[in-house]
Amino acid sequence: MSTSGDTARAPSPHGDFPGNLFVVAAPSGAGKSSLVRSLLARDTAIRLSVSYTTRAPRGQEVDGRDYCFVGREAFEQRIAEGEFLEWAEVHGNLYGTSRAWLERHMSNGADVMLEIDWQGAAQVKARFANAVSVFILPPSYAELEARLLRRGEDSAEVIARRLLQARVETPHAASFDFIIVNHEINHALRDLQAVVAAQRLRYAAQRRAHPEVFAALGIA
Repeated sequence: MSTSGDTARAPSPHGDFPGNLFVVAAPSGAGKSSLVRSLLARDTAIRLSVSYTTRAPRGQEVDGRDYCFVGREAFEQRIAEGEFLEWAEVHGNLYGTSRAWLERHMSNGADVMLEIDWQGAAQVKARFANAVSVFILPPSYAELEARLLRRGEDSAEVIARRLLQARVETPHAASFDFIIVNHEINHALRDLQAVVAAQRLRYAAQRRAHPEVFAALGIA
């Protein structure tokens, strides 16, 4: 698979890039970030899109690695200039995905993964029909609360707000292509790896990734 340093293949006018696009969403505390980090450690062919956000860093988060942390004014300027493929306000903070970064990597044949919320996922699916969306569910709201408490990063007030928001977010799982119930991270990771492998082997994905093979074999 090509890397960002290679010459890009020209995409179709409809964003039919040779690279695959995976969109992963979940309510806060469901284990989305842990699953994605574990997947990326095992599959170096996937590039994680680093979102822009106006929220403050948490724990050991590093600017440019976990998120691009910017002020609200700078974020809103990027909105005005059309720099984001998608953006949304979540828990009072703004999050957005760089359009240019994503299109550059996918044009070069790289698979890209986005960690975004259901609102952003809907925007991406509207622009990229081939995007594969995955929603991570907790086993229950009680377990979700326990995980948020164990994480120890938020106040009781913030946790209560996240739990309320989770009840708004989880019904949108019905609009996603795949659902993974995160009972246990290693099992959930195997499920996520299976989704990635299945997508890469789909006819349309193989035809985008290997047009020269299809042409040589006379396959439409």
